[in-house]
Amino acid sequence: MPALTGRNAVNGPAWNPVSGITGWDPATGPPGWGPVVPDETRPQQLPPRMPMDPGVRGLSPFGLPARHSWEIPLLVIVVVLTVFAYPYAVYAVVRGTDNLYLSILAFAPILVWFLRGSQWGMARVQGVKISPTQFPDAYRMVQEAATRFGMKHAPDAYVVLGNGQLNAFAAGHGFRRFVVVNSDLFEIGGAARQPEAMAFVIGHEVGHIAAGHTSYWRQFGTILMQFIPVLGPALSRAQEYTADNHGYSYCFTGASGAMTTLSAGKYLGVLVGFDEMADRAITETGFFVWLTNLQASHPVNTWRMWALRDRSRHGKLFLRPAPPAT
Repeated sequence: MPALTGRNAVNGPAWNPVSGITGWDPATGPPGWGPVVPDETRPQQLPPRMPMDPGVRGLSPFGLPARHSWEIPLLVIVVVLTVFAYPYAVYAVVRGTDNLYLSILAFAPILVWFLRGSQWGMARVQGVKISPTQFPDAYRMVQEAATRFGMKHAPDAYVVLGNGQLNAFAAGHGFRRFVVVNSDLFEIGGAARQPEAMAFVIGHEVGHIAAGHTSYWRQFGTILMQFIPVLGPALSRAQEYTADNHGYSYCFTGASGAMTTLSAGKYLGVLVGFDEMADRAITETGFFVWLTNLQASHPVNTWRMWALRDRSRHGKLFLRPAPPAT
């Protein structure tokens, strides 16, 4: 993989457009990191080569990750609805309403703050903090992904007991941002079960933070997502596609392993044909297929795999994918 050191005939000294650091070599990481010697137990996880133009955004792994094309329009609609609904909910509570949903909305600022703080507390006292000495490969991935996305600070990250569930999430409280990864993504001994798949998952979760999905005001402004049919789940799916773009940008080679594992589990995932499952996105038709996706908070697996394979367009939110025109 080409390093970004040396001189470029046009731009002079090679420059990392994400971090703004001149001469940063992905083989060693940002300044202050020691070199990593790749071997069978510590595979090297490197961001793909950066574009020379820092303004490039898109669906390719060689640019900065793009936001899904539907995310901002849907976000504006949901926030506008919240702006109008919240004062009415407060007024209704003051007048003594017994409507549960209006009461939840009226106390949303406190509820959102409390739930975010509870997640932060749980991670700190129940989770194992990922560090250079605890799960060092995962620590490096978090640091690399944050640098890849131009973040000023890498989020904290924790491992929690998975009890067989493959999951990870990103959250925040105050100015803190953090990622939680279930233990089932690791092998006994702390190495990643599938290093590239884990890199994609971590890039996805750090991507949620980089895209602003974990901010307090974002979560308060979109609290109606839980109650608005069609639009609420669609916004959630758009955010997931955005996070997938970040995961793909950081480690595109891990996309297939991550999706097959999430589809069939940590043991059978290696037996799943990614392309075979992605192909079914255009062959599985019918009302209930459409309805299942319409109600889902995450893109359905076949559509999501298709989107990760076809990088010529954004993932579909409402209608199933169509093959590219020939």
